[in-house]
Amino acid sequence: MSLYVMSIVHDSVVDGEGLRTVIFFSGCPHQCPACHNEQSWKLTNGTKMTVDDVYEEVMSNPLTDVTLSGGDPFVQAKEVAQLAKRLKDAGRNIWAYTGYTLEELKEEAKDKQELLRYVDVLVDGRFILERKFPGLLFRGSDNQRIWKLKDGEPIGLIST
Repeated sequence: MSLYVMSIVHDSVVDGEGLRTVIFFSGCPHQCPACHNEQSWKLTNGTKMTVDDVYEEVMSNPLTDVTLSGGDPFVQAKEVAQLAKRLKDAGRNIWAYTGYTLEELKEEAKDKQELLRYVDVLVDGRFILERKFPGLLFRGSDNQRIWKLKDGEPIGLIST
């Protein structure tokens, strides 16, 4: 099974708590004005990689947890869920960034709900330039929420 990936960045400290490997997936339907990653909007702008190849690259760094970003990882939810399951089975903490809200994801196709099952923390909501404020941790605008999840269900909001 293949995924479209823009890049994989090791040792990030800004895309979630702790030291993280960030997978930037391609494909994003939201196309938020002033997006910091416009080149990721088109699915085929990424490099086609197998789930095994992405997994091996992430696991090559034993010190990091994982962040799924983009684009929007939920665009390729079926494939990303397979990857996320393997990463969870390997003991990795997983954050995911999405332009969808949690409520939208819960109403979407089962593949998106399956991916949610493996996510520990979800940063949800579209980026809104007018709501961007300096000092926000782990999000671009203050409308975005940081959810703690367990088995795909919200167990609380994380305030920053």
